[in-house]
Amino acid sequence: MRRFVFLVAIAALGMSGGAVFAASPPRMVSMNVCSDQLLLALADPEQILGLSRFARDGWQSQAGDISRYPVLSGAAEDVLLLKPDLVIASAFDKRSTRELLKAKGLHLAELAVPRNLDEARAQIREVGDMTGHPDRAVAEIARLDAALARARRAAAERHYRVLPLSRRGWVAGSDSFLGSLLGEVGLRSAAGDLGFTFGGFASLEAIVSLRPDFIVVSQAGDYARDDGQAFLVHPALERFYPPERRIVIPERLTECGGVMLADALDALTAELQRVRP
Repeated sequence: MRRFVFLVAIAALGMSGGAVFAASPPRMVSMNVCSDQLLLALADPEQILGLSRFARDGWQSQAGDISRYPVLSGAAEDVLLLKPDLVIASAFDKRSTRELLKAKGLHLAELAVPRNLDEARAQIREVGDMTGHPDRAVAEIARLDAALARARRAAAERHYRVLPLSRRGWVAGSDSFLGSLLGEVGLRSAAGDLGFTFGGFASLEAIVSLRPDFIVVSQAGDYARDDGQAFLVHPALERFYPPERRIVIPERLTECGGVMLADALDALTAELQRVRP
């Protein structure tokens, strides 16, 4: 339904004398890092009028040099000055800003956060249509599916039981995106043994007693930048889960559930090969 509404909006723009997307690819801005990733992968550089204020914080390393693109403040004013044909936003972006942009006549595509791989594929396809480059979306989905096949082969017949663990002992459940991704590969999440579906906080004692084959973390090493990360380098966890019992998938690859998922799956494949006995 959302895609249908958007296509109707495109038709309305053409009939009203606005930008005709079929003849000229739409000029777009992004309001968050997840839509940044989608536009950088699917749109032409000249279509991108601006990226989110966090675009240069290391989230878009796959896109090469992005210094050519303006970075927006997150407020409505600089978006209005750019006069884009379309604003790519999320339901989590500031509501007052989104409502103001709509009130000023801008067209917004408000994307949900994918909950599984099927929704991720659908969103890539949807944004490919929005940018006018559905062929690129097809290529990205094919890249994702190929990476998934490689990860499944790496996990085949291993029957690993893993625990996705992050700051302060947060455990991602099987209903979370990360949990869903691990399940697609063929890894069994131990989160259910803690009673978690979407996720929850687990004590150090509970994690050690659970004894999964591996913990899945977002970074390697024994350095903690803050108290939240200090949980992951606690001596007890380091004793029971040294590097060879830790699978590292950088958070920036899974946070959005979009075009970087292929990289996340390839990172997982490399880790499964590294820890394989």
